[in-house]
Amino acid sequence: MDYIQQAYKGLHDWWRYLVGSIIIFIAWQVLGMIPLLIFLGIEVAGGASLAEITDIAKMASLLGNNLFLFLMLVSFAVGLIGLIFSAKLLHKQSFLKLTTTRSKIDWKRFWFVFVLWGIFSVGSTMLTYYAAPEEYIFNFNPQPFFILCAIVILIMPLQTSFEEYLFRGYLMQGISVSSKEKFFSFTILYLALFCMFYYLLHTFTNFSFLYILVYLTFSIVTFFALTNSKKFYNYLESSSLYKSLSNILSRKLTPLILTSVGFGLLHGLNPEVDKLGPIMMVFYIGTGLVLGIMTLMDDGLELALGFHAANNMFTALLVTSDWSALQTDALLTYTADPAKIGFLEIGAPVLIIYPILLIILAKVYGWKNWKAKLFGPVEEPQKEDYKVVE
Repeated sequence: MDYIQQAYKGLHDWWRYLVGSIIIFIAWQVLGMIPLLIFLGIEVAGGASLAEITDIAKMASLLGNNLFLFLMLVSFAVGLIGLIFSAKLLHKQSFLKLTTTRSKIDWKRFWFVFVLWGIFSVGSTMLTYYAAPEEYIFNFNPQPFFILCAIVILIMPLQTSFEEYLFRGYLMQGISVSSKEKFFSFTILYLALFCMFYYLLHTFTNFSFLYILVYLTFSIVTFFALTNSKKFYNYLESSSLYKSLSNILSRKLTPLILTSVGFGLLHGLNPEVDKLGPIMMVFYIGTGLVLGIMTLMDDGLELALGFHAANNMFTALLVTSDWSALQTDALLTYTADPAKIGFLEIGAPVLIIYPILLIILAKVYGWKNWKAKLFGPVEEPQKEDYKVVE
């Protein structure tokens, strides 16, 4: 039984994943943000202007790097609680089943890739520093740095784990089992058209808030009218083109791509995208893709959890800049003009380093059947292979 099929061991109706996603979002972006909003509110009440809480760098400066980082990470920790709650309450799925197909979580896998990527992160940072020391400021300050170490070690793994359990876990499994639903292909097609027309209207017209509201309302009403029309459904069933589309979208490549793009779009809100341009999306989506490949090929989240934790933790400790999402008291501050960073620096990890990493992991863990694991159809396991939770 592969990782995606783990979802069939619990309750896996599509609406449960929709409701669960809403619960997770509220936990993460509403409840989890309350501590940060309280501290910002105290500062504003004390005389700080609203202009000082308009972006990440200004909020970090106002509250202090360590306090701001801690409060930001708290929101992810609350989101993780919401995710585990949704999996348990809505899907009757244990934390173990959401994590791996193995009989227990394989921490050796986690630590192997964590150490491997940690060594690479430290080594590559040292090389870039010694190659161009004029582009960095060494700003080791013991007290804030050691406080940062405590935050990174104790809290940051909750942030990276939340993102992995959300995208490579909950949504990967949810999209996979939902792809077998009759209107899944139509929903994906409709969302694609919705986004395309939204982009065109936003780009070429004076698309005010009222227009957005009208467009959104019209789109939702139209979607539900079509999906509740028996005549429309009969038309889709008789369409060979729609059958072909459904056959394509009910494969494992669909959740892999959708979760990778979703992961990229989430990080598209980071200030790096404003400074470096849309090319950063290649890095974010590419990172989501390699994490998804690890999960599907290894039938578990352990490697993705280890990689993501190492990447964020070592980055937070080693390098920061005044335009990055991670505003920390790191050892080095990058001071060069971000315009100097081109496609080579951004694309190299995705096109060169990540494939090498996957090859190493494939050799170590004996990955086989790449085609079936990544491109094969989503299949419900035989009933005798699992017990469905009632």
